[in-house]
Amino acid sequence: MYTHEVTLRVRYGETDKMGFVYYGVYAQYYEVGRVELLRSLGISYKSIEENGFELPVLNFNINYKKPAHYDDKLTLKTSLKEMPTSKIIFFYECFNNNNQLINSGEISLVFVNKATKKPCRAPEIITRRLSSFL
Repeated sequence: MYTHEVTLRVRYGETDKMGFVYYGVYAQYYEVGRVELLRSLGISYKSIEENGFELPVLNFNINYKKPAHYDDKLTLKTSLKEMPTSKIIFFYECFNNNNQLINSGEISLVFVNKATKKPCRAPEIITRRLSSFL
């Protein structure tokens, strides 16, 4: 398994009328987690795209346990548990200031050839960088 952590601060505009982080904002937080996980491996989303790949989302699941509020400092743990094939599955755990789990989730993305718009195998740079962890 390969895991990377990132810290996020809840901004006022990310909260709803009840003072909770709006549920849709977690999709953006999770994107930060996966982009930073790849960056920690020396891979940028930009380089993936420049090499002819796209990564549309296939599935997004989230389980909410507790709310987060304005100005909370959140720790987002993003993990890969298996080697990507034609898809890559990211697992998430989001913790509040007190290290309490506030939500967990999973996002599946598919590798698509930019030119043909058809699914394809994961880029070698990703599988090579992950081979010592998975």
